[in-house]
Amino acid sequence: MKKLITLVIAIGFIIPTIGQQTPGPKQTEAITIEGATAHLGNGEVIESSLIMFEDGKITFVGDSKMRIARKGKVIDATGKHVYPGFIAPAKTLGLVEIDAVRASNDEDEIGDFIPHVRSLIAYNAESKVVESMRPNGVLIAQIAPTGGRISGTSSIVQFDAWNWEDAAIKVDDGVHLNWPTTFKQGRWWAGEDPGYQPNKDYSKQIEEVTSFFKNASAYGKSTPKEVNPAYAAMQGVFDGSQKLYVHADDEKQIIDAINTLKSNGAKEVVLIGGYHAYKIPEFLKSNNIPVLVQYTHNLPIFDDDDYDLPYKLPKLLVDAGLLVGIQNSDAENFQTRNLPFYAGQAAQQGLDKETAVQLLTGNTAKILGIDDLYGTLENGKSATLFISEGDALEMSGNQLTHVFIDGRLVSLETHQTELWKRYMGKYEGK
Repeated sequence: MKKLITLVIAIGFIIPTIGQQTPGPKQTEAITIEGATAHLGNGEVIESSLIMFEDGKITFVGDSKMRIARKGKVIDATGKHVYPGFIAPAKTLGLVEIDAVRASNDEDEIGDFIPHVRSLIAYNAESKVVESMRPNGVLIAQIAPTGGRISGTSSIVQFDAWNWEDAAIKVDDGVHLNWPTTFKQGRWWAGEDPGYQPNKDYSKQIEEVTSFFKNASAYGKSTPKEVNPAYAAMQGVFDGSQKLYVHADDEKQIIDAINTLKSNGAKEVVLIGGYHAYKIPEFLKSNNIPVLVQYTHNLPIFDDDDYDLPYKLPKLLVDAGLLVGIQNSDAENFQTRNLPFYAGQAAQQGLDKETAVQLLTGNTAKILGIDDLYGTLENGKSATLFISEGDALEMSGNQLTHVFIDGRLVSLETHQTELWKRYMGKYEGK
C-alpha cells in the first residue's frame, strides 16, 4: 500500500511538468500595446503604434502620438515589434505526435478517394508539437490530411484550446487533392534507375479523378436513395462553400489540374506547392488561382533549375501579380516553427519585408477564407497577435514576449523551454 501511495505521489509530481500548457483565460480587461513597430499584415507598417483590444477584438490601431485615452492594462512595447499571428496552411499538426508510433499518427486514412474523412476530429489540441509553434509566432494552422488521391477535408484551428471543438476557427474549409505526378523517381533499392521517368499511368490516373468528379457532381444533382459519404462530401467544392486545394508542382501538372478541375465544376481552386508556377503566371491569373508556395529552405529539384530557385520562388510569384502564401506541407511538422524564417529568406531575395509578412498573415488568411477575422491588425478583427523583441522574420529577432489568441494571454512555456531551463541551470551551476 505504501508503494502504491508513493507511486501516485510521484505521478502527481511528474504530470504537471510534461503536460500541455493550460489554455489562457478569457480576456476580462482591455489591453493597450504602446510604442511598438506594428506590422499590420496588409503591407502597411506603423513605426510607433497604439493598439487596443478588449473582449478578444481589436478596437483601435493607430499612431501612439494620437490623443486617445489608453484603456486597461498598458504594455510598453517601445523598441519592439507587433505582428498578427502567423498562419501555417496545409499541415498535419496535431494529427501526428511521433511518426514511428502508429497509434499517434492520424494523418493518412485508408483509401484513395476519401473527401469525407475529416481531419478536425482527429486533431489533438494538447500536442507537444503544436505547443512548440507558439514561441515563434505561429498561432493558427490549417490542419489537412495526407495520402491517397483525395486525402480528405481540412479545418482551420488556433493553437490555444482544450480540444478540437474549442480550437476550430473554420470547420471543413476545403478538400485536398494530390494531382497525379507526370514523372516518377526510380526506386534505387528495387534495382530501378534512380532518375526521373515518365509516369506511364498519368493519363489513367487523370481519368480516375475526372470520373470521380463527374459522379460526385451527378450525385449532387440527383435524389439518391442511399447516402454516398464520399460524393456527399464533395458538394461544397461544386457550390463554392468549400475550396479545393490541389497539390501540384510541375508545369504540366498544374495546367492539367486547373483545366480538368474547372471544367468539372470546381468553383474555387487553390494551388499548393507550385514549384514551377512561376513559368505560367498568366494562366494562373486568368483562372484566379492563388498559390500556397512551398517552403524556401530547400534544394532545387531538377538539374536545370536555378540553384536559388526555392529561395526566390515566392518573390517570382508575387512579382507576377499572384496572391501568394507560404506553406511547408512537404517538411516535417516540427519544421513549421521555421515558417517566419521562410518568409525572411524570401525577403533576403529582394521581396519587400512587409510583403514577406503578408505571406504569413493577410495573404494566407485571404486564401484560406478567414480574413474577415484573422491575418491583419485592424479594428473589429480578432486580437490574435504577438510582440517580438525584434524582427520576427529573423532568428535573432524572433524573441517573443507576449502572445494573445482571441485576446487571451497565452503562455510561451513549452516542454522545450522547460528542458532548456533545466539544462542551462545544470551548466550554469558548474
